[in-house]
Amino acid sequence: MTVKQNLEFPLRRNKKDLTSKEIDNKILEVLENVGLKDTLNKMPSQLSGGMRKRVSLARTIVVDPLIMLYDEPTTGLDPVTSDEISSLINDVQKKYKTSSMIITHDIECARATANRIIMLHEGEIYKEGTLESFEKSTDILIKSFFK
Repeated sequence: MTVKQNLEFPLRRNKKDLTSKEIDNKILEVLENVGLKDTLNKMPSQLSGGMRKRVSLARTIVVDPLIMLYDEPTTGLDPVTSDEISSLINDVQKKYKTSSMIITHDIECARATANRIIMLHEGEIYKEGTLESFEKSTDILIKSFFK
């Protein structure tokens, strides 16, 4: 499926009242918002890892969700692209007025995007708080992550 077809699919399934023109306009708007306006007819094999992450994000926001769930959104990306994805998460949250939950081992992503952090250890909640509370913590386990 092309990028356009990937974004059309959830719209045709979940927004049946939209006309073809409205769908096309929505797709173009969302692709522009994630910085991929020139990728409509590209196949996944023609996209970089960062571009694939952006298409995945676009496919989700095209249906105007209230809550966004991200599972390791920066995994496998170089540091520059990781920073771009973190920034894009913040932009999407503001523009689309969504709430976000991000599961990540990338501390820089957490620093860039989090209002609140929950740290799990051995399958249990170990600590919950603000980024500042984690960075100021004297707990050895927390300090090992937030150097």
